[in-house]
Amino acid sequence: MTDDNTFNSQINYELLVESALREVVRSSLKIAEQNGLPGDAHFYITFLTEYHGVNIPPRLRETHPERMTIILQHQFWDLDVRENDFSISLSFGGRREMMVVPFMSVIDFNDPSVGFGLQFAIEGQDEDDEGDDDNNGVDAQDDNDQTHRLKTPAKKPQGKKSQAQKPQVSADVVSLDTFRKKTP
Repeated sequence: MTDDNTFNSQINYELLVESALREVVRSSLKIAEQNGLPGDAHFYITFLTEYHGVNIPPRLRETHPERMTIILQHQFWDLDVRENDFSISLSFGGRREMMVVPFMSVIDFNDPSVGFGLQFAIEGQDEDDEGDDDNNGVDAQDDNDQTHRLKTPAKKPQGKKSQAQKPQVSADVVSLDTFRKKTP
């Protein structure tokens, strides 16, 4: 019907897939907003702190200049999931802080309780740099860790876990590189 010269636009499947996968993140947070986290579900969310629209307190931006990983598990307040972002209050060093995170700033989303994870490409990142670590897209942690636990109200009383007893993250990460056309 049309030849290659007259039909120059193409469907950007990569963009469509990434949009659909970000909707999984949004829908998962919407469920948590409306019903709390089901069962043992807990979310590791890593986002770029310098992304346009990210609003975090200056002291957190100083300690997390590039990216930050938060964990929704037992306590959090004021979760509000909107079309393009979510806001949440959480406690850092005993102080309740509000943050706003656009979905486009999210680079990793994991629910280790079911072995599910998504990893999004960072715009401008060299493809060879992706997947070099073995931690399924969650930043490695130490005693000066940059991961912050967000806790939802527990339905059952649970014992406190020490830092050494953090749950191991083992998720099957779906990387968009799987769907990218490889050039020779």
